[in-house]
Amino acid sequence: MVRSSVLGYPRIGADREWKKALEAFWSGKLEESELHSQLQEIRLNHLRKQQEKGIDFIPVNDFSYYDHVLDTATMFGIIPKRFPYKGGIVPLSVYYGIARGTKDATASEMTKWFNTNYHYIVPELDGANPVLTENRPLNAYREAKDKLGIEGKPVIVGPLTFLKLSKGYSISETDAWLERLLPLYVQILQELESEGVQWVQIDEPILVTKLSAADLQRLKTIYETFAASVPNLNIMLQTYFESVENYSDIVALPVKGIGLDFVHGFYGNMPTIKALGFPADKVLGAGVIDGRGIWKASLRERLVLLEELGEFVTADRIIVQSSCSLLHVPVTVKNEALLLPELKDALAFADEKLDELVLLTKAVSSGVAVIANELEKCESALEALKLSGERNRNDIQQAVAAISAQHPERSLPFSERHIAQQKKWQLPMLPTTTIGSFPQSAEVRKARQLWRKGEWNNEQYANFIREQIDIWIKLQEEIGLDVLVHGEFERTDMVEFFGEKLAGFAFTQNGWVQSYGSRCVKPPIIFGDVAFEEAMTVKETKYAQSKTDRPVKGMLTGPITIMNWSFVREDITREQIAYQLAYALRQEVEALEHAGIGMIQVDEPAVREGLPLKEEDQAKYLAWAVKAFRMTTCTVQDTTQIHTHMCYCEFHDMIDSIEAMDADVISIETSRSHGELIHSFELNTYKLGIGLGVYDIHSPRIPRVEEMTNMIDRALRVLDPKLFWINPDCGLKTRGFEETIDSLRNMVEATQIARAKHSLKV
Repeated sequence: MVRSSVLGYPRIGADREWKKALEAFWSGKLEESELHSQLQEIRLNHLRKQQEKGIDFIPVNDFSYYDHVLDTATMFGIIPKRFPYKGGIVPLSVYYGIARGTKDATASEMTKWFNTNYHYIVPELDGANPVLTENRPLNAYREAKDKLGIEGKPVIVGPLTFLKLSKGYSISETDAWLERLLPLYVQILQELESEGVQWVQIDEPILVTKLSAADLQRLKTIYETFAASVPNLNIMLQTYFESVENYSDIVALPVKGIGLDFVHGFYGNMPTIKALGFPADKVLGAGVIDGRGIWKASLRERLVLLEELGEFVTADRIIVQSSCSLLHVPVTVKNEALLLPELKDALAFADEKLDELVLLTKAVSSGVAVIANELEKCESALEALKLSGERNRNDIQQAVAAISAQHPERSLPFSERHIAQQKKWQLPMLPTTTIGSFPQSAEVRKARQLWRKGEWNNEQYANFIREQIDIWIKLQEEIGLDVLVHGEFERTDMVEFFGEKLAGFAFTQNGWVQSYGSRCVKPPIIFGDVAFEEAMTVKETKYAQSKTDRPVKGMLTGPITIMNWSFVREDITREQIAYQLAYALRQEVEALEHAGIGMIQVDEPAVREGLPLKEEDQAKYLAWAVKAFRMTTCTVQDTTQIHTHMCYCEFHDMIDSIEAMDADVISIETSRSHGELIHSFELNTYKLGIGLGVYDIHSPRIPRVEEMTNMIDRALRVLDPKLFWINPDCGLKTRGFEETIDSLRNMVEATQIARAKHSLKV
């Protein structure tokens, strides 16, 4: 009999109660015992929901107090040396210190979880002596069984994935580290086996990337060791986000089950199974429901897929499951009252995906007739959206086809534009600026709420925004920044703000997903053809420029970031969506320039995260991503300076593409990974303007002048001081008023010291 399973469930709660509990604890409003109590109740509610829906294999240990990779590191006592730790269970003060930083220690690096918008905390192995501090999966299993009678499926990040995502060791030390970690994993699994656990899900998403022969041997060693150590424990070796590499090697491993993604990995996994079959002694975890997308699945198509898989795997050896953890989607569509009916009916968030899994399981087990009504409703909903006017705008489709057939480029090369821009702007060496946003205080949020509720009219709200701009223009001048910003006080989110003003977008009321830690985002839904309707940023930027003689940057979010940070339609390619966005944003760039704004920042922090996991697909993606950016910015005058910004990604493998974007200035986050990126520039010449973020805005600590001076010094060893800018590593929206002022003052002081030290003329 076929069974159902989920790989993980969202942590945050339908009303973001998880986020609220964490932030109350961090602010001192919640005692630690109360935090534990509240999070346990949230966790049990999530388990109870899956139990009531009828999911057969319910994941446990997928819940976290911040991040599951950080959980794994602290479970093994892997604590960076700069944090006080004397052994045993890791205190929350240390746990959150690693994630967020403290007054005395910088936070660990944070980067993207494969090609998603979720960020994990990078484990630092340097100097660590791993030991099992607590068996988290066992604790989670016991809680689910004792409290709810659930025979849970513990979830663990696998050893190879954990090692490959960690830092602080050389490649030559990989086997030595595996020898240290493997006994700890064995101890966890043996304790689970002794407890009577039936299935354990070991996540190895690294298996969808290219592995060396040495890594394949390590994989073999790991799972042969597990098989010998826990012969009675069923291990589901779980992959996701793409098709597996080295299929034959992986299915030959001595595990009970293999989990494969048949949504994002369909075009690799399905042909491989058809060509090579599937082992008769293993269970197939068939990831047929999209764990990353928000669209209702075509149940009819999914049943056809399961029928095809049934030719190679008997029904009793198939588990119908999500393609990955549901961490990446909102909790439920049920609470969305304002969406167009044809759109809402075509959506499926986490809870609705649970229903889809149960329906498919019923149909495979008992015949399609048992879900006939649901099948009909599903297909009708999908067809209604397909035929909607929003998805069939011929004017936009024709215009985008015309401009995307052209080669977008500025009229002069950077070397000549740079001279013209320097003559116009007369900036000092090492010019200082910020990334765009300033603190969104409670007062700012309250004003926006009053306006949205209709308690303030448009003029009242506009006056309030102008007052905030006045305050921060003056502050920036007093601090001594060279290039200013208006502060983005009118913006809730860097993607949502633009989506609300463009055609083709829809917005949820409660469609929150976790980005990092307690940071939740509410991605827009691109469900129709994207179109420019009216100027979006001109009013506030033009006003800010009128209040100062220093240049004020116009601030836009770029086409690739808007696309990658939205839930996008599936009926056209992502490349086509990117070009529609580029065409719309080009019109905004031109409107800013026409209004007299001569510096325009088009942020692209999410370019890297959209990079396909398969190497053979990466060049094509980067080519059209670069083209979309250039389509957005190529029509401006030579003296108009185009800036962009990227953050929290590994950049070393795409420096050439960054340069090909042809932005006059790019700012890149480096404060948590400064050395790694500087090393990239030691190996690769970069000839355009660049700012390497000199302090981490996601940490509450105020950076010291000396820290930033050291960062500047190292950067200037490999970068041309004539092209080097000084800035924080990201926007300052989430920071407090006083810490923002103090941090920026220190940044300007560090810049002045660097100018003097390197004899750079101001």
